[in-house]
Formats: sequence, structure tokens, C-alpha cells
Amino acid sequence: MVAPAQIQHSLMRWLVTGAGGALGRDLVDLLRAAQEPVTGLTRDELDVTNAEDIRRAIGDAGGADVVINTAAYTRVDDAESDSDAAERVNGWAPGLLAIECFNRARLIHVSTDYVFGGDATEPYEVEAPISPQSAYGRSKASGEAAALGLTPGGDVHVVRTAWLYSGSGPSFVRAVGGRLRQGQAVDVVDDQRGAPTWTRDLAARLIALGTADVAPGLWHCSAAGEASWFEVAVALSEELNCDPALVRPTTSAALQRPAKRPAYSVLSNRKWIAAGLPAMPHWRDALHEAVTTLGDALTD
Repeated sequence: MVAPAQIQHSLMRWLVTGAGGALGRDLVDLLRAAQEPVTGLTRDELDVTNAEDIRRAIGDAGGADVVINTAAYTRVDDAESDSDAAERVNGWAPGLLAIECFNRARLIHVSTDYVFGGDATEPYEVEAPISPQSAYGRSKASGEAAALGLTPGGDVHVVRTAWLYSGSGPSFVRAVGGRLRQGQAVDVVDDQRGAPTWTRDLAARLIALGTADVAPGLWHCSAAGEASWFEVAVALSEELNCDPALVRPTTSAALQRPAKRPAYSVLSNRKWIAAGLPAMPHWRDALHEAVTTLGDALTD
């Protein structure tokens, strides 16, 4: 992980939206640790679907130099029956942010692997065609298009990531880890492959992007390597000194969830690394570091 001391002090003003979420919290914590001027606003403090609210927030942040948008509708299954709400937050709001940031601030908007169809056999490059298979994925694809398309020439960066987990808020790692520590068996899908990404690792890289001399556009930034959710759960059982036999493989079809998940959504970090931005660690190393650093908080 990039430690706070390794973040170059930029004397820039930062605004983090969605600061009540796991990624937003890590961003604010790292920026404060690096003594960067940062304003973090939660969903209750900033309505990202309201242009006036956004304009006021940027002004209250002293005219932010970098805005990192982590605000999102993330209830993937609920989005199937609540697509309008998902579209407002995930699809409409990034465009409003881009407009309000135009010629004022660099915008970093966080997107997702769910914009892809999941039928690939090798990691998706940033230029790969998208084909979202769920209402959530479609809303995030709309947000990418709005952020990048409404302000040609703007300093807008869309960063796709995947399979986030942290020591706060709901996540696969917290849910499965909690059950394993209680000695409960868990059925975990073995037919979805991706790269579990610790929000703290991602937060440090987004901060690096905030000050980097790079052209705007699309980026991929997730943990290196790949695994199925089943393999992640087995690795987690090992980290927690739990019986790996508690983890039982199953299929996506058996779980019968409302939203379709990409079967394969590994993202290639090739462009990120080629630009000289700090590389992400392998997912297995990051999981070990997260368990060691966060302890019980990761699985409470």
C-alpha cells in the first residue's frame, strides 16, 4: 500500500463526494494523514444530483482543485427494480459534476467492472467494448459517457475498479469473514472471476492520479491477479486461521440473484502502469495486508 508519508504533498484542495462510504472514508483519511486540505461530504451533506449543491460544495471547499466522486448507487440487485434512482446517481450526477468542474477542477469519477459483458477470457483493456448486463451496470456506463462527453477538453478521469472491500460498510470480505470466524459454512460462487481490491489501496492510487501529469480519459485500477469468489473466500479462511472446508463452491445460477453479474471482469492495469502511476499490489498480498492492518474490523 502507498503510505500517507509517500503521498507527495501537493498543496492542493480536495473534495471527496460520498465520503460516508468505504472508499470515500479511506480517501479522506489518507489525505488528512498527508496534511492535504480536504473536504469530505457524505450523501446527507451533498446531493450529487443537484447542480446547485455541487457548485456550493466546490465553493465551500475553497474552490477545490481535485474532486473525487465516490458517490454511487451500489445496491446492485435493488437497481433492477429501482433503475430510475440508480440512473440519477450513477448516470446523471457524473455529468453534473463534470460541468461544474469544467475549467475549475480535475474530476476523478469512480466506475466499475460491471460495464462489461463478462464474456472475455483475458483482462479487459480500457478501450474494450462495453456491454453492461444489469441495470446497475447500465447506469454506471451512462455515468462514464456523461462525465467524459459533456465537457470536451475537460480534465475528467474515469477510473474503473472492481470487487471493493474495506474495514467499513458492507462487502464480501466482511460478510464472509464474519461467518467464518463464527464457524459457519458459506456457499460461494466459483464461476465469477475478478480481482478483489482493498479500498485503501485504491484510494492511495486515486490520490496519485489527482496530481499526476497525465491526459484525461478512461483508466482501470484494481488489484493485480485474478481469482474466483470461492478462491478469495478460501484465502480469507487461511488468513483468519479458519477451516477452509467451511467454504463450499456453488454457482451463480444457484443463488438466483436479481441482477446478472459478469462471469469474468478482470481489468487490465496496463494503461495505468504505462503512465507511470503507482502499481496496485496482487490481490492475495493486499488481502494479507488488509487482514493484518485492520484485524477484527475487517470481519465484524
